[in-house]
Amino acid sequence: MNATRSRPPFSPYVRRLLAGFALWLPVAAAGAQLPEIALAVGGHKLTVEVAATDDARAQGLMHRRILPENRGMLFVFREPAQHAMWMMNTYIPLSVAFLDGRGRIINIADMQPHTRDTHAAAKPAKFALEVNQGWFAKRGIKAGARIEGLEHAPPAR
Repeated sequence: MNATRSRPPFSPYVRRLLAGFALWLPVAAAGAQLPEIALAVGGHKLTVEVAATDDARAQGLMHRRILPENRGMLFVFREPAQHAMWMMNTYIPLSVAFLDGRGRIINIADMQPHTRDTHAAAKPAKFALEVNQGWFAKRGIKAGARIEGLEHAPPAR
């Protein structure tokens, strides 16, 4: 008798592994596709990924486990407004600086991982810059400081 045999289903472990990989792949791909630019403030340099699209801004730094020192993410908004950030699905404690169109820091807020607390710009902001929590404080950078290099950021789409 010649019967066709179907393959046994994947074990529960393999199914979980594949599901985890399927979730990780778009996150890794999204991060790899973002342009990077160099910024400076108060003599301190940063390399940032630029989130200039709706999808990139929505993803932000979610699902990442580490953010190397002197790295961050710059959010470029279409219009200046009192934009707000939150930390759902974000594992890394972050500080966010809201910037006006000339690159001046409006205000800085510390944000805790996995919270829905909103952190908003005190005045209309054109940009938001996220870095490891305490990065600005350790360097004495406060509201009023100017971020240099924003002219290299792609426009918001």
